[in-house]
Amino acid sequence: CTKQMLNEIMDAGTLNRKEFDILVFLLDHKRKTQRETALSTAMSVGSVNKTLKDLTKRGLVEKGSITMKGINALEPYRVKRAIFIAAGFGTRLVPITLNTPKPLVRVNGKRLIDGLLDAVLAAGIEDIFIVRGYLGEQFDQLKYKYPTIQFLENPVYNEANNISSIMCARYLLSNAYVFEADLLLSNPSIVKRYQYASNFLGFRTGRSDDWCFEVKNGIITQQKIGGINCYQEVGISYWTDSDGKKLSKHIKAAYDMPGGKELYWDQIMFRVFPNEYTIEIRECSPEDVTEIDTFRELKEIDKTYDV
Repeated sequence: CTKQMLNEIMDAGTLNRKEFDILVFLLDHKRKTQRETALSTAMSVGSVNKTLKDLTKRGLVEKGSITMKGINALEPYRVKRAIFIAAGFGTRLVPITLNTPKPLVRVNGKRLIDGLLDAVLAAGIEDIFIVRGYLGEQFDQLKYKYPTIQFLENPVYNEANNISSIMCARYLLSNAYVFEADLLLSNPSIVKRYQYASNFLGFRTGRSDDWCFEVKNGIITQQKIGGINCYQEVGISYWTDSDGKKLSKHIKAAYDMPGGKELYWDQIMFRVFPNEYTIEIRECSPEDVTEIDTFRELKEIDKTYDV
């Protein structure tokens, strides 16, 4: 940051959620009406009007457009890095994964992880770490297209659950996304440049037999397997600076507990330390991102495997 930018960030002060949402919207949409802004931010026209007046008074908005000072005010909420969990066997995708790590499996000609990496880079996030284990040397091929990525080695990927992978990245979680690296991303815009609060991605479903969330007033209250009228969990989350620092300690504590190595990493905040975090649901649609769990599902999406 330049000295001027730092001064403007300090002068702008912190943003409340409505101010943040409107500034982010105005950054991507120039000179929209208050009604259009209200529809896109899920706010009332009255709230939009009041918030815009406050932002204009502080010099963050001028004539309905975000100013440079407003852009600088968003800087504390910028996503700094992305962590990819990519060490596992991918046993449910056998036989394809016998010779290829699941994130490197091609779907309609493109590696699964490429869609995620492309979206991260498009959002201006350049600090990228991939935790690898199974057939780890094959990830070196990514360097040709993505020369700035960095690898973290998980030497115990075959002895512990994916908590062992997040252990390798536990000091990097502040202002960071965590991605399961085997997701098929169809809507890159769900990877945002700015985030206000810690959250998990999920979509509404009438019934789930998989990992899902109970949600109240936008806050995740429970994680479980199977549910009615819940949110299907998607393997993309974001962690603020303060939550990321807490996680670095809680990951180690959970890993060292009896049975800790058998935990999935996202059970740390919902099962082991459930009272330490307030985590929002960030809603998406089922079409935005897909987890391919089985070889049968892969064949349904990519007919070249159906031979």
